[in-house]
Amino acid sequence: MSDSAAGPAAPQPAGQRLHPAGLLVGFVTNLPQLFVPIAAVVLGGDSISNATPLLVAAILGGSFLLRWLSWLRFRYFIGEDDVRIERGIFSRNARSIPYDRIADISVEQKPLARLFALGEVKIETGGGKGEDASLSFVSLAEAERLRETVRARKAADGSPDPAVSPEESAAAPIFAMDTRRLLTLGFYSFSLVIFAVLAGAAQQFDFLLPFDPWDLGRWIGLAQDQGMVITQIARSSQLWGAVLGLVGLILIGFATGIGRTVLTEYGFRLDRTAKGFRRRRGLLTLTDVVIPTQRVQAAQIGTGPIRLRRGWHWLKFVSLASEGKRDSHHMIAPLARLTEIWPIIAEAGLHQPGAELQFEAASPGPWIDAWLIELLLLAAGLGIAAYFIGPLVWWGLLLAPLRALAGWFSWRHHAHATDQRQLYARHGWWNRQMEIARQLNVQSVSISQGPLLRLRGLAAIEFGIAGGKLSFQALPLAAAQAIRDQVLAIAGPVDYSQLGGAG
Repeated sequence: MSDSAAGPAAPQPAGQRLHPAGLLVGFVTNLPQLFVPIAAVVLGGDSISNATPLLVAAILGGSFLLRWLSWLRFRYFIGEDDVRIERGIFSRNARSIPYDRIADISVEQKPLARLFALGEVKIETGGGKGEDASLSFVSLAEAERLRETVRARKAADGSPDPAVSPEESAAAPIFAMDTRRLLTLGFYSFSLVIFAVLAGAAQQFDFLLPFDPWDLGRWIGLAQDQGMVITQIARSSQLWGAVLGLVGLILIGFATGIGRTVLTEYGFRLDRTAKGFRRRRGLLTLTDVVIPTQRVQAAQIGTGPIRLRRGWHWLKFVSLASEGKRDSHHMIAPLARLTEIWPIIAEAGLHQPGAELQFEAASPGPWIDAWLIELLLLAAGLGIAAYFIGPLVWWGLLLAPLRALAGWFSWRHHAHATDQRQLYARHGWWNRQMEIARQLNVQSVSISQGPLLRLRGLAAIEFGIAGGKLSFQALPLAAAQAIRDQVLAIAGPVDYSQLGGAG
């Protein structure tokens, strides 16, 4: 990518503007950002009450005027070699993104944009920071034309090659989520994030509350005032109240998880196209992403002890383009059986581990060392606390066996394996994952030894791949060096400029 003030090399010298209806969509979508200044004007006191409507109108009008000027000065050019974007009201900025640096183009439709048949085009170069440029908003036809043009320019022969043909759109998906599976996923996605949202809202709009929500003394006073009332309630009623409160908390957690899942994964559909994998999902915000097959660097398969009992897993692809700010990898199958996952992985050019493949368990040494260090720190902390508080704090040593049990669970789920083509790494107890990567895609190999690992003759080996990494933990140094030599013998001669997935 390059930023330059030079003239654009494009077949359309005048460039193209964004869709005019996007002005209204963008203005309405960003109205929540004006809530604080408008609330400050409305609640500002009697001295400005007569001018309040004019001030609110001025805030809204000024916001729309700035957005209109930005739209007026925004141009994008589809050239022979790059996509060029010019923007800026007073200070002009021109950005060129060569086609060979574009990792992915996705189209996103938020609720209001869907009403106007508009989409937001996001251009990513695989830099790991989300989208590098966006066009907000263009018509869906223009968004699809832009995506097809970029993919045609990136093709070796430069011939038109649409991302998704009509025949492919009509074909059956290779994976989809029905309503029952969607609700099942929501059930597994138990979350109490709603309380974090409410806490954030209370902090943001605390000036609207009758008192400071972070005033601990005020809450203690209220609790003491209500304590006299609570003590007059029968003990059985207090117990039932606590049980109902706990049940209500659990129901809120399940409802939040189901709600978030439905909003995100509704209508999930994965298609195999000539270019790769096309994924569409979303209830309010609809996203349409195409992941080229040659840019898939690795696969991640995950589950948990509860999901595993029902045979459920999820699948993600590691690629040059990132999923977004919240997740760096593309979700391919949020809730699927392994019998559904392995064919998808095969379509990406990877293969499942064979029955003859032997996984090597990590050495327990590092986990034992970590437990001993934590035990010493715990004993020291309890000793200091016992001196000031009393001997009862020594009951805290009961945490040591629990920590040892957690460390044992973590260790027994760490394992690795290699075959002639791929690397495999398993880790995690509660969030269990297995990562699969082609040795051809490895771009760097590093062996590390901390002081304790060096004393035990162990090492950790990390493989760098485009868009992520894969690591083997706590294996003998000689074994780590042998694996490094094996991988470098395969990946070393590779010219990554000739690999579509290497970027």
